[in-house]
Amino acid sequence: MDRWVTALGALAIGAVFHFVLSRILWRKQKLPPGPLALPLIGNPIWLFKPLSELEATLRHYHSKYGPVITLHFGNTPSIFIASHTAAHQALVQNGAVFADRFPIMETVKIITSNQHNISTSFYGPTWRILRRNLTSELLHPSRLKAHSPSRKWVLDDLLHRLIQHSHPTSPAQSPVPVTLVDHLRHAIFCLAAAMCFGEKFDSKLIDEIQESQRGVLLNIGKFNDLNFWPPKLGKILFRKRWEEIRQLRKRQENLLLPLINARKKIVKEKGGSGDGNKNPIPYVDTLFDLEIAENNDEKRKRKLVEDELITLCTEFIDAITDTTVVSLQWIMANLVKYPEIQEKLFKEMKEVVGESAKEEIEEEDLQKMTYLKAVVLEGLRRHPPGHLLLPHTVTEDSVLEGGYRVPKGTSVNFMVADMGWDPKVWPDPMAFKPERFLTDRSEGGVEVEVDITGSKEIKMMPFGAGRRFCPGFALGLLHLEYFVGNLVWNFKWTPAGDVDLCEKLESAVTMKQPLLSYLSPRAVSS
Repeated sequence: MDRWVTALGALAIGAVFHFVLSRILWRKQKLPPGPLALPLIGNPIWLFKPLSELEATLRHYHSKYGPVITLHFGNTPSIFIASHTAAHQALVQNGAVFADRFPIMETVKIITSNQHNISTSFYGPTWRILRRNLTSELLHPSRLKAHSPSRKWVLDDLLHRLIQHSHPTSPAQSPVPVTLVDHLRHAIFCLAAAMCFGEKFDSKLIDEIQESQRGVLLNIGKFNDLNFWPPKLGKILFRKRWEEIRQLRKRQENLLLPLINARKKIVKEKGGSGDGNKNPIPYVDTLFDLEIAENNDEKRKRKLVEDELITLCTEFIDAITDTTVVSLQWIMANLVKYPEIQEKLFKEMKEVVGESAKEEIEEEDLQKMTYLKAVVLEGLRRHPPGHLLLPHTVTEDSVLEGGYRVPKGTSVNFMVADMGWDPKVWPDPMAFKPERFLTDRSEGGVEVEVDITGSKEIKMMPFGAGRRFCPGFALGLLHLEYFVGNLVWNFKWTPAGDVDLCEKLESAVTMKQPLLSYLSPRAVSS
C-alpha cells in the first residue's frame, strides 16, 4: 500500500513539475496567446468538444486573443494564423522554413505509401522531384491545352446527361429538377481518369473509381482513434478495424493497378508516350521512369514501386475532382440564388461570342470573359473548399509579427476562409459580389485584379501560398471557368425551392443541402 501511495505521489509531483516547467518555457518562448493548457491534456476544452468543432473554437479564441493563437493538443502546441500579413510573412517571406510536414498518422500511411505523395511528403528531394514532374510534364500551359479534347468530350456528356435527367417523361409531367452535384462529380471523375490514364472509360468503371476514391476520403477519418495506440499493439487489439482500412486500399489497388499496367504495356510497345503538346501525355506515363531519392538521399535513386504509383494516381484524381466539384456547386448555387448575376454573366458571353448559335464556350473565349473570371474568384473567396490548409511544420525557430516565437517542429495552420471573409480587407464579406474583383482601367477596359498566388500579398488563399502553393491552380481555374461558362451558356438555371448556403464538412466543405435546380435550354442565338 505504501508503495502505491509513494508512486502516486511521485507521479503527482512529476505532473506539477512538468506543468510549471512548461509554463516557464511557454513564457520564455513567447508563443502566441491562447487558452490555459494542462500537462498531458493540453487545452481542457478538448475533453468536452469534438475536433469537428475546431473551426468554431478557433473563431472564438481568435476573437478573444487576436489573429495569431496557440492551441495545445496534449503537450503539442499548434499555432493558427488568421492574419493576412502573418500568413504572408510565414509562407512567402520565410517559405522554406514553413514548408515541411509532420510525420502522418499510421492509418494515413496506408493510403499515402508512407508519405510518398506530393501533398504529405516531407519538404526535401522526394517532394521536389514529384512536384517538378507534375508541373513540367502535365501542368505546363502548353501541356494543358493538349487535354482540350478530353474536356470537350466530358462537357458534351455532362450536357447530355443534364438534358436527359431534366426532361419530363411525358407531356403531362411537370419539369424535373436536377441534383447538379451528382452529374458534376461523374463528369469531373471522367475527366480526371482521362488525364491520368489517357482513356475514355465507360460509366460503370468511372462509378467504381468514384466510389472507391470517395470511400477512402469520407471514411479514413473514422479510424483516427486507432492512432492513439502503439501501432503493434493496436493492430492486434483492433484487428478488424485495421483490416477495414486495408480493404479500402485494396479496392483502390484492384481498380487502378490494371489501368496502370495497361498504360505501362502501351508505353513499352510504342517506345514512349505522346509528345505532350498535340498528343497529351497521361499523368501515369510520366511516373514510370521517374526516380526518387531513397530515404531523401539524392545520391541514391530508385524507381517508384506499384504501391507508390497507385498513391500518386489517387492523389491526382482526388486533387482534380474533390475541390473542383465542390467549388462548381457553390458557384452555381450562387448563380441560381442571384439570377441577376447569372444574367449579367450570360450577357457578357453573348458580347464575347457574338450572336451566333455557337454551342460551346471554347477555351480561347474564356480569356475575354472578365466577369466570368470574377464570378469564379468570388466563389473561391466566399466558399473556399478547404477552410484550413494541411498543417505546415517549421524546420527552425522563427519569429512572427508581434514578436511571437514559433519553435522548431511546431505545427502551423492558416485560416483560409476567415482571411477571405475579413471585413477589413473585403467590405461586406459574406455577400456574393463578383464586381469586387473588377477594376476599370478606362483605356485598357475592365480587368480582374487579384494576386491569387499570394506572392505580393495575401488577401485570399484558396490554393494556399508559398512553397506548398497548389501546383494545379491554373488547371483548377480553367476547369471552373470552362464548366461554369458552358453551364450558363447552355441553360437558364432557376431554383427548385430555397437555395440553402449552409455548409457541412466532408472531405471538403460542401453544401449541407445539395443544389436542386430546374434548367431550361437557352436560345443562345436570340
